[in-house]
Order: sequence, then C-alpha cells, then structure tokens
Amino acid sequence: MISYYLPSESKIGVGYQVHALANELTRRGHHVDVFSPCAPVDGALYGHIHVPLTGSLRTFRFASEMRRRDLSSYDVLHAHGEDYWMWRRRVPVHVRTLHGSCFEEARHIRGVREKLRMVLLGFTEVLASLVADTTVLISPQTRRWTPWVSTVIPNGVDRAFFSAPGAQKAEFPTVLFVGTWNGRKRGADLAHIFDEQVRPRVAGATLRMVTQDAPAVVPDGVVVLGRLSDAELADEYKRAWAFCLPSSYEGFGIPYAEAMAAGLPVVATPNAGARFVTDEGRFGVLAEGERLGGEIVRVLSDKALRGQLSKLAARRSADFDLTLVAERYESLYRLPGRACRHVRSVG
Repeated sequence: MISYYLPSESKIGVGYQVHALANELTRRGHHVDVFSPCAPVDGALYGHIHVPLTGSLRTFRFASEMRRRDLSSYDVLHAHGEDYWMWRRRVPVHVRTLHGSCFEEARHIRGVREKLRMVLLGFTEVLASLVADTTVLISPQTRRWTPWVSTVIPNGVDRAFFSAPGAQKAEFPTVLFVGTWNGRKRGADLAHIFDEQVRPRVAGATLRMVTQDAPAVVPDGVVVLGRLSDAELADEYKRAWAFCLPSSYEGFGIPYAEAMAAGLPVVATPNAGARFVTDEGRFGVLAEGERLGGEIVRVLSDKALRGQLSKLAARRSADFDLTLVAERYESLYRLPGRACRHVRSVG
C-alpha cells in the first residue's frame, strides 16, 4: 500500500484507515508493506518501508518518488493517494481508493494557498482514477467529481474493539467530539454552540473534545483531552451519551462509524460522509448549524430516544465492519485462478 499519512505522525483519517486495513489484511494471511514518509506505527503487523522526504510540496514529491520505485515483486498495488504518475503497469493489479474529494475540501478550507493546493490534488485524484485498474469510492456521495467510478467500499472499523465492554456511562450528560478545533471539523463552532445553547438547558452537560489544537482557554463544561490511545478513545465512546462531529465536509467520517460501533447516538451536520454513514439520518440525527444545539439538547434529554438511536447505530455499524471491508478489497485484489501473495499499500 502507498500512504502519505500514518497515525505515527498524522491525525488525518486516511492514515488510520490504511493502518487498520493493512493490519487486517496481514491477519488474513497476506504479506503487506506500506510505503510512507511517516515513521512506523507502534505495534503494526504489516511491513513498513520508509520514504524519506524533506522540504515543501511533499505530497507531490512523494508521488514522484513512488513512480521510481520497483514494485514488480508485488501482486497488488493498493494506493490511497499519490499514484497518479503510475500509468505504466508495475503490478498485476492496481487499486486506488479515493478518500473523499480534494475539490470538495477546497470549497471549505481556509487560505488561498491551501485552496490552490487542494484543487491541484483534486486534479491528481481524477488522473489517478484513470491510471488505476479499479478505483474505489468510500461513499456514493463522493462521486460528484469522478462520476465514472462505480465501485463503493466504505471505510472499516473494528466493531469488536469498539463494542467490547469497558468504561461505564458518565454520570452527567456527556457529548464526545473527535476532530480538530479549527478548520472543517468545526470544533470551535461546536464548543460555542454547546456553551450558548446546550449548557443552559441541560444541567451538568459536558463536552469532551479529542483534539490537539484547542486554545488554552475554553468555555465552562468543555474538557480538552488531546490525543488519546485507541483504548482511551474507545472508553470515551463508551462513557459518552452522544457523539457530535459538525464537519463542513467529510468524505466518510471514521469517527461516526466508531461511535456507532460503540452504540453511541450520532448527531452530525449533513455533510457527505455523515449523510452516508447515517443513511440520510435513518440511523442518526442530521441537523444544520442553526438546529444543531437543539438536537443535542433533545438527545441528551430523552433517554428513550437515546436508547433507540443506540440500537440503530449498532445495527448500521455492521455495514462498516473492518472484516467485511477487507473481504471486499480481497475480491478486487484476486486475479482469475491465482491467489494474491503480496499486497502493497501506497497512499
């Protein structure tokens, strides 16, 4: 596999998905190597091949570097990014996963330079979809910029891990957020809504935020947790009464699926990923910004509603089980009459 991101150095969701999928494929008997400029992830089951990079424009230079690599010993190249120069066949099977759309991110990101960078990356995604043998979308809602791509395989989560018994529910109404304070995850907006609309109406309500870029001073009732281990994050899902990620854009939104696997009611803004994961609100609550606070209050205040949403969330999470996702990718990797021996993930 190729991946520019890995959890060892990046909080970008693509890296976490590559790590999880590579581990699962290794457990299923494949030899997996991940090429990345990030350091190895502690406890990873798969092989790691470091691609050192320095300076600016690293994502683009990573693509150039991977073009020069000899991948001929592998049966499969599974790219999660930066494979758009690989038009000459290097392996029997070349799969590319598009984790959302950089064109869409460009619409929501701040700063002219970052917008331009995202637009350029958007064009590389289109090119990559033409270079690969098979291109995969992570949700149907991300098809807008590549309408010729028909295969959809969602991101996967370890349902057994997130649903395993653990921490007890918090004594007081608790909302969990996982994301960034700034940018499209809109943690700052949620903290403001929580302070202005939720705390005055729900006694003792607390917002616990798994984020690393929050300011030193936050509103009362807001707890900044920083970066957590997987086990600590799973316990936070189990303690919370509801989960909220009010992103302006998500291609999928792995935290939504993790929360659902833990049986946690999900409240979200109707971005592309949340619409897919909640099936247009059938398995969660979708609310525009001006209604978000009221919907959080409603979920925190109604025990019967939380119980219903919890059951729906757990049921929906079965569609995102990591083992099912790995099986679907295996069906793309296999050649007629031949089993895959090696899987390389590049992204």
